[in-house]
Amino acid sequence: MSSGDGFVNVQGNDFYYRLFGEENRGRNVVCLHGGPGATHEYLLPMADIVQRGYMVILYDQLGCGKSQLPANPALLTIERAVEDLEVFRKKMKLGRIHLFGSSYGGLLAIAYALKYQRNLKSMITAGGLASVPLTTSEMERLKRGLPAKVQKTINDFEALGKYTDPEYLRAVDVFYRKHLCRLETWPAELKHSLEGTSATVYGTMNGPNEFTIIGNIRYWDVSRRLNEIRVPALVTGGRHDEVTPKVARQIHNGISGSKLVIFSSSSHLPMWEERTKYMRTVSRFLDEVENM
Repeated sequence: MSSGDGFVNVQGNDFYYRLFGEENRGRNVVCLHGGPGATHEYLLPMADIVQRGYMVILYDQLGCGKSQLPANPALLTIERAVEDLEVFRKKMKLGRIHLFGSSYGGLLAIAYALKYQRNLKSMITAGGLASVPLTTSEMERLKRGLPAKVQKTINDFEALGKYTDPEYLRAVDVFYRKHLCRLETWPAELKHSLEGTSATVYGTMNGPNEFTIIGNIRYWDVSRRLNEIRVPALVTGGRHDEVTPKVARQIHNGISGSKLVIFSSSSHLPMWEERTKYMRTVSRFLDEVENM
């Protein structure tokens, strides 16, 4: 397996990328991380599929990780991220790609497909979403399933706007351990991505935490346009996912011919929580598309 990394200028900003696998075989899988504002590291399990002859491309989105933070926060939008991906694809000479998106990255993959599906071979979402309002309402439902004391702590501190208080963060962690990653020990790559999340990007686009979405994506909803996507699509998620199976089913029902797989022992990160099974599922889907 060959690999490499570097920077490429995308619309005036330097983007950091990593490549895994053999180049120039036309079997390119571009992976979009979530957040918005996280880093690419938590998606490193995707490199497992290079054994099946794919090249895996990861990059830190605008203002994330090692990529340049723009001086103007008004650039931190879904629309800009779609254009960034298209410029990145062209500059890297990737041709038609398989596009994988995790969480917000799944939202971004859908947004890209709605404009540039001619450049896609397929699309895969993992805990992705087509409607932020539906996702938010589902997260509120999950919050009501937390212990009463934890709920009270979350509600009390949110009413005061104290999103960084240690007591509040401990309560939020209860939610994360149940619906973000259920592994007893979190992988170092996941910790790195979470700790390295850009406060500027996350705060501007999302909000203070996973279930308090008050940033500029809060009203984004393309659920009624999903039928415009006609590329082969695999929709995945976890049974305990913070972006619930109901959200995954909305995507699946909207994209004709798509496949839906919910991983029973996973929450938001099945590529870690059920790594072998998840990567086998993704590989089989990609192979089917390539053999069409």
